[in-house]
Amino acid sequence: MATTPVPTTAKTDAPPPRSVLRDPAFLRLWTGTTASGLATWALPFVLGLAVLHRDLGAAGLGLVLAARTAGFLAAVAVGGVLADRHSRRAVVLWSGLAAAVAAPLLAAGLGRSLVLMTVAAALAGAGQGACRPAFQALTAETVDPERRQQANAAMTMAVRSSTLAGPALTALLAAFLDVWTLLLGIGLLWLVAALVPGKGAAAHATTTDPAAEPAPRAGFRVEFLEGIREARRHPWFLAGLGALVAVIALGYSATSVALPLISRDRYDTEWVLAAAMTAYTVGALGGALVIARWRPRSQGWAAFAGLAVYGFAPLSLMLPVHPVVVVAAYAVAGIGIELFNVPWFTATQREVAPDKLARVSSLDFLVSYGLAPVGLALIAPAIDAFGVTSVLAACAAACFLVPAAAALVPTARHFARTAPATKA
Repeated sequence: MATTPVPTTAKTDAPPPRSVLRDPAFLRLWTGTTASGLATWALPFVLGLAVLHRDLGAAGLGLVLAARTAGFLAAVAVGGVLADRHSRRAVVLWSGLAAAVAAPLLAAGLGRSLVLMTVAAALAGAGQGACRPAFQALTAETVDPERRQQANAAMTMAVRSSTLAGPALTALLAAFLDVWTLLLGIGLLWLVAALVPGKGAAAHATTTDPAAEPAPRAGFRVEFLEGIREARRHPWFLAGLGALVAVIALGYSATSVALPLISRDRYDTEWVLAAAMTAYTVGALGGALVIARWRPRSQGWAAFAGLAVYGFAPLSLMLPVHPVVVVAAYAVAGIGIELFNVPWFTATQREVAPDKLARVSSLDFLVSYGLAPVGLALIAPAIDAFGVTSVLAACAAACFLVPAAAALVPTARHFARTAPATKA
């Protein structure tokens, strides 16, 4: 007996999202972000060349770099408020242009006016600081949620690649170009960062009625405090900031001071210093490649575990191990730091209210960048007072224990206020 054929049902599964690397809007944003990262990295290196050429003294270099840091810290909070108040694209444009203008001013002051160079460095730092939270928020506007982790991984890979290849490229250019020309090249990179990114596809304004009159804006202080209140709504975010402070201000600062000393005194070679720093960058590249596709079930716990493995770097320096072990420990630390960074940025873009995203991102940069100099300033006296082994042991313990404690905070397991729905 014949049976009626059952009609086939159409597949309802959505096609996999297109790779973010094939999205022209993201590629424009990626190009601008990469150019800003290259310019940010290149400036201290080029100014170091100016010291070698005796166009700038060592004290002058310290003053110029300190002015850049001060400009960054002053502008990052302002940039966060402006990027939530106005177009993120406009903030990227004007901050990039400010940094671009600073480059020829630095060149004009080279060997002539330390005051002009200091003012120009502060302007460059302000441009860098103002654009950071705007770039983070613009990523959320440009890339849909399903592809943001891949997008953030692509961003960090670009930064790590420039750190790895940049010294050789700059040294090659320095063989043919003088410091003045290299500074102008940094200005061109900032022009790319300012002009190339496009507008985000999503708006973050809260008013949907175009005929409605805009509500009066609150003052800067009020809007900045609104960003702090938004951050406090996310316990996982506060826990992550605390863990970052421990790793950056203690672990990273300790290894930055101790690694050159141990490379010289214990191993009697500069090779360990160079190899360890290179291994850290290569490891970070590998970590970004992994996290671009890996979606752990407990994303927050996996991220905090990645952050905690930085403790192996100070641990390897306090033990009398073969130098290969030190290099391997730095590679593992590099992998772990990106297993934290990429999900951290992605979760912030997903969980934070869109109209407050830039302000919350500015808190991230303000805390992490702001406390790093404090740690560097305190580590050297601590080593003189207590010895390098004791300081490294304390910093390694902090790197292991503080992220572990942060992982116990409510909402930290998934970097979300609610657990993600499980697929049937």
